[in-house]
Amino acid sequence: MSRTIVVLPTYDEAENLPLIVPAILAQAPEIEVLVVDDDSPDGTGRLADALAAANPRVHVLHRPAKRGLGAAYRAGIARALELGADRIIQMDADFSHPPDQIPTLLREIESNDVVLGSRYLHGITVVNWPIERILLSWFGNLYARKATGLAISDMTGGFRCVRRELFERIGFERIRADGYAFQIELNYRFVKAGARIAEIPFFFLDRTRGESKLDWRIGFEALWIVWWLRIASLLGRIETRPAPDPRS
Repeated sequence: MSRTIVVLPTYDEAENLPLIVPAILAQAPEIEVLVVDDDSPDGTGRLADALAAANPRVHVLHRPAKRGLGAAYRAGIARALELGADRIIQMDADFSHPPDQIPTLLREIESNDVVLGSRYLHGITVVNWPIERILLSWFGNLYARKATGLAISDMTGGFRCVRRELFERIGFERIRADGYAFQIELNYRFVKAGARIAEIPFFFLDRTRGESKLDWRIGFEALWIVWWLRIASLLGRIETRPAPDPRS
């Protein structure tokens, strides 16, 4: 049976973590959760340890300080690969990415290298955001698509399932961007690696517990990363490792 690990970055998610972890594990018996906690002052890390002590399907990676979403994902993906994951799911801990869509991700990954959850595949499927935030996100995605030339509807989304082999091919550890820019760069590297990509629609529900971690620096980084990616690609700096030969 393929081993699936959900990488769940956390910072001050003590209200959500005891709810989201059981909800994820309930989706399929082969699913495991790796909580990547950035030394949350609200005790999220201690809660994660308690969940891991009670269930062998829960793992915890403690990081000494808050260093950004991209850094948390790089560390979490590396640890998931060490644990032997065949498929890695990335999602948020605040229920904005619905656990009940995990079976759909797993079904679609059977015939793809990466499956992306999209808020903009069929219209706008965002709930409880103010109109100005919806417009900012939608136009930000339009800008990222035009600047990179990619045909992905949700360039900045963080809900995805990826095959182990694809992460190994793209050299994810070289990504230095954080926040939205991390998601954009990851998608760009997927496309450059010739990955088979599918998108599925889902309803993005804004958090009802805890506080958002977004700030202006995350949005600013996303503005320039798209042009850096185009230039780096032209200069041959977006490298991927060779895909395995299916005949071997």
